[in-house]
Amino acid sequence: MNKRPHKKCLVEFQMAEQPLRVGEVAIVGAGPGDPGLLTLRALMLIQQADAIVYDRLVSPEIMELVNPKAELIHVGKASGCHYVPQEETNELLVQLAVRQRRVVRLKGGDPYIFGRGGEEAEFLVENDIDFQVVPGITSAAGCASYCGIPLTHRDYAQSVTFVTGHRKADHSLELNWQVLAAPNQTRVFYMGLHNAPTIVRELTAHGLSRRCPVALVERGTTPQQHMAVTTLAELEATIIREGFQPPTLIIVGEVVKLAESLAQPAPGERASFPARHPALSSGGRPA
Repeated sequence: MNKRPHKKCLVEFQMAEQPLRVGEVAIVGAGPGDPGLLTLRALMLIQQADAIVYDRLVSPEIMELVNPKAELIHVGKASGCHYVPQEETNELLVQLAVRQRRVVRLKGGDPYIFGRGGEEAEFLVENDIDFQVVPGITSAAGCASYCGIPLTHRDYAQSVTFVTGHRKADHSLELNWQVLAAPNQTRVFYMGLHNAPTIVRELTAHGLSRRCPVALVERGTTPQQHMAVTTLAELEATIIREGFQPPTLIIVGEVVKLAESLAQPAPGERASFPARHPALSSGGRPA
């Protein structure tokens, strides 16, 4: 007879953790959109929060999981059009904490990867507000995986670089293009639609072939996922023809050629893949 004491399973253990303290802020990554990619700790915190400050990249499916009694405050941002200025968001987090609320700052992807989570954490420290950070699956990893693109591969890409395609206050996009154009790597541009002409011009000017494969992924991991494969030479035309809108990732590199054979269906939808591009060899694998 088995007399060993019952051990809590991992989910029971996670959900039984101490709740957020009043006056504390949790900066939480919600992942790229599919609620199945939410971490256990993120789920625990959004179900305990008194106030949730969220942005537009948090999917409706994830918002359905939050504490139904929580105060919901939308501070979503769109490229070139901020719903709430970042400075006001910072102040809001402090005010909610001072009012002894249990606060979750819920952000799409990972809060410390192009999510301005670092700026918010600095402001909380300056104002003596206790906080914690919960990482999330960043959009690059989630969207690429769902589209059949391994960001690294021993044969084609020995490194991956995450790059912001948008600068603060519309500053010019000044990057180390020589390094980005080097072979055997994958480049993922966040928020890069507006600066697609610059990305094409600078990468090709620094030696990257105009035939280099490129993937565009809009709202990846969600039922609204929209993906197309093209080349650097045809990137701008593809964006216009396919009507891509933010949030869209631009993935540049030879690993994109694997997409056709490795892509999985987006949640709730059948698998789909654009017509084979001339840059792809038969079967979608690199020639």
